[in-house]
Amino acid sequence: MHADQPLAWPAGAARTGASDGGGEEAVHRWQREFRKRAGDALAAFVGDRCAEHVRSVPAEHLVGELLGEYAVGGKYLRPTFAYLGWLAGGGDDNEAAVRAAASTELLHAFALLQDDVMDRSPTRRGLPAAHLRLAGWYRDQALPGDAHRFGESAAILLSDLCLVWAGQMLRESGLSRESLDRAWPYYDLLRGELAVGQLADLVYDARTRPGLAEVLDMSRRKSGNYTVRRPLELGAAMAGGDAVVLRVLGVYGELVGEAFQLRDDLLGVFGEPSVTGKPNGGDLRERKATSVVVLAAEMATASQREELNRLAASARLSEDDIDRWRGVAESTGVINRVERMIDVRVARARDSLESAAAEGAPLDAFAASALRDLAVSATGRAW
Repeated sequence: MHADQPLAWPAGAARTGASDGGGEEAVHRWQREFRKRAGDALAAFVGDRCAEHVRSVPAEHLVGELLGEYAVGGKYLRPTFAYLGWLAGGGDDNEAAVRAAASTELLHAFALLQDDVMDRSPTRRGLPAAHLRLAGWYRDQALPGDAHRFGESAAILLSDLCLVWAGQMLRESGLSRESLDRAWPYYDLLRGELAVGQLADLVYDARTRPGLAEVLDMSRRKSGNYTVRRPLELGAAMAGGDAVVLRVLGVYGELVGEAFQLRDDLLGVFGEPSVTGKPNGGDLRERKATSVVVLAAEMATASQREELNRLAASARLSEDDIDRWRGVAESTGVINRVERMIDVRVARARDSLESAAAEGAPLDAFAASALRDLAVSATGRAW
């Protein structure tokens, strides 16, 4: 599908409120088409900005490659939620709304670049992380100074560029001034919550054993709201959605966002590199106090807790240590506990979509169907 083609809606689904009989497959087909559409818009925008800003700078080719991988090479979860918010708020399919929604993927690239530096992640999506590749380029040039420091500093600057471009892409999306005026407060809230959540993430450490409520609040700010709730609200606000729609999407978004982060926490401890694109047990290596790590300690017997504390306090964790930590954590029953927490939130989120109709402001039928599906697929074992 090319960027100038109209979005292919399942017949009779989005605008009339009736199912086309395709059900779940129709939703999945739309999701694939939308990701392609948003990806085309984002690739064009990033390509133009690279030609404008990156041309003739040192490491020009590598910088353009990294920006493409981090900004364009993702799964477009946040743009998908933003666009469904637009539809739920009463917006019609149009190019400007696709571009506006796609701008949230640049915010995601900004977060990923900084996150990899803060977490000292060696990989991202199965490839060496940006700061390491930039450091390698610096060493290859035989330039003076600390290549590692250059790599981290350069990655942060690239993340700043993505943050600037995200706002520019939204502003230049083609939406009306009225739509943008409604959007900016949600856009600002999204960015502010993300930064504060990242700060809390740096403070909370498995060795300090924060409480589960603190960890869940941090996760909600850093990932849950930023991934689901705020993009949904952003899209609905741009479309002029009423207070009932915004409230329903907020409830749904918070619940699915929490379930999404709980799944991410499970993958951060028990996920395989082939699924996550990151090293085995990455959250354990960084001593992150995630919901899984904190809950495992709370559920552990005295002997299990002693072993978990010993591993958390180790100066350096070997592969055997990681496997041991995972084994002890699993034996506490934490996987089943977190799976139940995910299931409860997903069920409540799906139920919450019906409340809009009860209050006289039913959601667009296709948007509601897609949101019900995404509540499950976005919080499953792989997205």
